[in-house]
Amino acid sequence: MFELLTTFSWQEVRQHPWRNAAAVLAVMLGVALAFSVHLINNSALDEFAQAARSVGGQSDLELRGVQGHFDQALYKTIAQTPGVALASPILELSSYVMTPQGKRGLRVVGVDALSVFGISPDLMPLPEAAAQPGPIDRWALFAPGQIFLNAAAKRLIGPAAAAQPAPTAGQNAASATPSGVLKLQSGMLWVDAHVAGSVRAAGPALAVMDLGAAQDLFLKAGQLTRIDLRLQNGVDREALARQLEASPGWPNDVRVALPQEAESQINNLSRAYRVNLTVLALIALFTGAFLVFSVLSLSVAKRAQQFALLGVLGLSGRDRLKLVLWESLALGLVGSLAGLALGTGLAALALRVLGGDLGSGFFSGATPSLQFSPTAALVYGTLGVAAALVGGWWPARAAQQLPPAQTLKGLGNLGAGSKAHWVSLILIATGALLTTAPPIFGIPLAAYVSVGMLLVGGITALPWLIGLLLGWLAPRLARQTLPLLAVERARRQRDTAAVAVSGVVASLSLAVALTVMVASFRDSVTQWLDRLLPADVYVRSATGMGTSDTVFFTPDFVLAARQLPGVSKLQAQRMLPLSLQSSLPEVTLLARELGDPARSLPLLAPPLPVPPGQIAVYLSEAVVDLHGARVGQTLPALSKAFRPLALANQGGEAIFFVAGVWRDYARQSGSIAIDLADFRRLTNDQRANDLALWLDQPEDAARVQQALQALAGRNTPQGTNADKSNDLLEFGTAAQIRALSLKIFDRSFAVTYWLQAVAIGIGLFGVAASFSAQVLSRRKEFGLLAHLGLTRRQILSVVALEGLAWTTLGALAGLGLGLLVALVLVQVVNPQSFHWTMDLMLPWGKLLTLCLAVVAAGTLTAWLAARAAAGQDAVLAVKEDW
Repeated sequence: MFELLTTFSWQEVRQHPWRNAAAVLAVMLGVALAFSVHLINNSALDEFAQAARSVGGQSDLELRGVQGHFDQALYKTIAQTPGVALASPILELSSYVMTPQGKRGLRVVGVDALSVFGISPDLMPLPEAAAQPGPIDRWALFAPGQIFLNAAAKRLIGPAAAAQPAPTAGQNAASATPSGVLKLQSGMLWVDAHVAGSVRAAGPALAVMDLGAAQDLFLKAGQLTRIDLRLQNGVDREALARQLEASPGWPNDVRVALPQEAESQINNLSRAYRVNLTVLALIALFTGAFLVFSVLSLSVAKRAQQFALLGVLGLSGRDRLKLVLWESLALGLVGSLAGLALGTGLAALALRVLGGDLGSGFFSGATPSLQFSPTAALVYGTLGVAAALVGGWWPARAAQQLPPAQTLKGLGNLGAGSKAHWVSLILIATGALLTTAPPIFGIPLAAYVSVGMLLVGGITALPWLIGLLLGWLAPRLARQTLPLLAVERARRQRDTAAVAVSGVVASLSLAVALTVMVASFRDSVTQWLDRLLPADVYVRSATGMGTSDTVFFTPDFVLAARQLPGVSKLQAQRMLPLSLQSSLPEVTLLARELGDPARSLPLLAPPLPVPPGQIAVYLSEAVVDLHGARVGQTLPALSKAFRPLALANQGGEAIFFVAGVWRDYARQSGSIAIDLADFRRLTNDQRANDLALWLDQPEDAARVQQALQALAGRNTPQGTNADKSNDLLEFGTAAQIRALSLKIFDRSFAVTYWLQAVAIGIGLFGVAASFSAQVLSRRKEFGLLAHLGLTRRQILSVVALEGLAWTTLGALAGLGLGLLVALVLVQVVNPQSFHWTMDLMLPWGKLLTLCLAVVAAGTLTAWLAARAAAGQDAVLAVKEDW
């Protein structure tokens, strides 16, 4: 029997390749999209982890600055601590390098060449062996201005500069040929560095220098960012960490950390994005299950009399069920295998063209290699097979329950269904209840289950909805024969109609939900930008938080810019990374002129009055969620974190009062806004990273930009190309920044758009397959209508009207269900995943276009399917009698 069933199944798949190819395609696309997203994310994470291990080395413990830098005097004490075998001082900073393509980001690491090899061998500078005759000049490791690049940095700056020979011991960088000198940015200056060799460190562009040379070049004299420790054998690192932090005189701006902390942080920070993207990719697989259902329903409908004959000949209903399930298994296996191959290719292409971030920004700058995972391939392949089996279960049950005698006479019906709609109500109610559940490990798992229950509950409630609406419509068409005939049949065959439109309801509801979510997010971002960009011109020194302490505007530059002709008002902003909790990513401290916070910040509620003696701060939603802060309370964690930035003799510790919460769509890890005057009073830090300028005449923006460029050029040292000074500054008007931000937003959601299009395409094909199945099972009905006097055109009109009625109901159901799912995505999934809220926005134009397209496609499909069943063979079908 097993061989008989598999032979029947395989012959069916082989004899109808085009029809079965649709189901295979649906499974293949679903598996390919989900698997490729997984490979891209895992490859990017693996690349980041390798880079972190290259830079972090093989240390047992790390001493890190709480807020960046700390005094290098601690190094001598640590190196002599019992239990410490080796200590390696490190200075890490981010800067910019001038390349043939313009200014690009570069990570610079200052190391002690005498100790770094014992802990971080990938950071050991390697002078170029073939760059000069004679022996290698080992003193180049310690010479001022010498720089050693990893492979990514060499690709960034181009082969000419990277291949330039290092100077000899008696030669300085200034006497080298111009092509061997790199321009690195420090503050508002371009400083020279000579490429003297390479390092083996993996990952994004990285440059290594001697520690003292890096301190001098970037004005960080006596400062370190971390000390890597290798412990003696048998030393308990956790006990030593507690001992160090409890020792007398331990500096409060240094903490003891475990290695690979950055890897853990980026994994946690990007986890929500990766999970959401994977769930969206699985939408195609979800709708693919409905297409398998539709294709197999077509197959069962077309072979109904064959199944009935097999039943008469002794094939039991259970065996007929197995027969259809074997077919769905075959489709699932072929589709899953093809999907895994396609997904691998898509992932390799995306990594080469787009990098590993897919628009998220978490892994920007990295070009990871593909990391194939057999375990993941097995998981996603199994999901594809499972989706095919789920989609084939209902047609298999229909084949099992066929009454052989009635089916042989053409009286069987594929569309039998359950009348128990209480199951739908329970599913919908349970889904609504799950929206109140908190996230699990930062992931809205309950919300995802809620979305699934709402979809399944809504789809299973389709027969009730169809009966309700068509029951209301039928009396109003009593005088219209053909429309009444179409509506009455659709109403009487409500379960059959539900089968036909279930696929389009699933895909349309998800498409509606994604459309509403993206539109709501985009509209909220637009309003947010309008609130934060009131000035005419914006000038920026650093593009990211990592370079804010290396690249900045000096107080003299800000003062000179304020006095430029045509500038009526200038506001400066200082941006710094701030660590509130070692296990979480750093938040961004934004010191800016707040004035009236209700007008300058997009607050969720009016600001609270600040108690005397306390300092007002305004937190983004992410800080509230991740760090447990509350409006109207003080924030002790900020007081502790702020202490290393504060003045040495300022008296008591600053007390910060949370006066409000604001929306910040730019920084997922959180941000804290503080008035610039309070920040400068506490820290005496007069530097700035961003300038906002109001002009007397907004149309003079180009002239003011030229004046600022000339002002920056005055700070350019002798011997530097004056034209390059323009790259010290980045300009933008409010309109330009808004357009660029929305372009980045659209790029971030590009994958979402593609997934949405695939889901809609699969759903529409499911409608076509479902209608074909229904029409083929009604050939004798069409023949009877022809005998009763209906013309072929009238029969086609009846079927087209049925398609119109069914797809209209499906579109209404999909629209309503999609809006409900969108509400969950906007109000629950987004806040729990990314820690920001948004206003619900309904783009009725796009939504109506989606619905009308589905209705038109369904009506046309029904008409085309009826053409093949309403001809002469339909008339002859009435005479068929088994």
